[in-house]
Amino acid sequence: AWKRIFWQLILLALGGLGLLRFGLPVLRHLEVLIPMGVCPPARTPLLRDNFTGPLHPWARPEVLTCTSWGAPIIWDGTFDPDVAQQEAVRQNLTVGLTVFAVGRYLEKYLERFLETAEQHFMVGQRVVYYVFTERPAAVPRLPLGPGRRLRVERVARERRWQDVSMARMRALHAALGGRLGREARFVLCMDVDQHFSGAFGPEALAESVAQLHAWHYRWPRRLLPFERDARSAAALGPGEGDFYYHAAVFGGSVAALRRLTAHCARGLRRDRARGLEARWHDESHLNKFFWLHKPAKLLSPEFCWSPNIGRRAEIRRPRLLWAPKEYALLRG
Repeated sequence: AWKRIFWQLILLALGGLGLLRFGLPVLRHLEVLIPMGVCPPARTPLLRDNFTGPLHPWARPEVLTCTSWGAPIIWDGTFDPDVAQQEAVRQNLTVGLTVFAVGRYLEKYLERFLETAEQHFMVGQRVVYYVFTERPAAVPRLPLGPGRRLRVERVARERRWQDVSMARMRALHAALGGRLGREARFVLCMDVDQHFSGAFGPEALAESVAQLHAWHYRWPRRLLPFERDARSAAALGPGEGDFYYHAAVFGGSVAALRRLTAHCARGLRRDRARGLEARWHDESHLNKFFWLHKPAKLLSPEFCWSPNIGRRAEIRRPRLLWAPKEYALLRG
């Protein structure tokens, strides 16, 4: 009897998600009934992190802590932050953090993003901030800690916000092949319309890093918003795609990010030549890349959380918080 009730609840949740896609966000709370899966016991002792050593996936039995290809999913409590800090110091790392602040996004979000990054991002490590903007003189000059620098890269002002988003991969690829690639060993690329709220340390680094999307991490694969137009270079067919990754946070080594940005830039060019635009622009192409080339590490939604979702028991310590979306004002 309990199995029948369990599956009835699952079907109810799936039905609620289906309705959610058609504009009933009040039903979102039902998705907490969808199980996230469990990391196989045979795999958990083998999970290792390049900074923290052996991970502790059993410390979070209520969430999925690994992938089918053996990559860890980093949740609060599954790693030792002190070990991660010590290992990063031992490796004498410089970490790059890129952010695009174009148009009204510069005045609205950039200063708080940088101020909170100084408080929480890779504290105690050498960091180079790379701000991409069409107005370098308007970038706020904030006091930075020892070993932390700010670089400003000029980019062209695009006519549409969609073009700003899609031009990002091309600009990142060029920067990674230039000074950014020479200065940093690992780079994290982030959206500007968010702010840091908790420690975001070396546990987030790996050869390639993908961020589980806060709004979709519990959804079944068939409901994830992958690009489905087969004509697009970003298209994923039925049964393809592992998780839905958020383009607000991704990263990796310089070499890995060069491959990722080159792939996405090519796909965007190909779509444009065909008169196409993927549903979620560069994010759609990023999801295609990570389907073809599995990330070495996934960050849980704790690392990039939307307060609009509400309280979730598994979100213990958010590291980045989305700012309120004011698209009518900022994209007008």
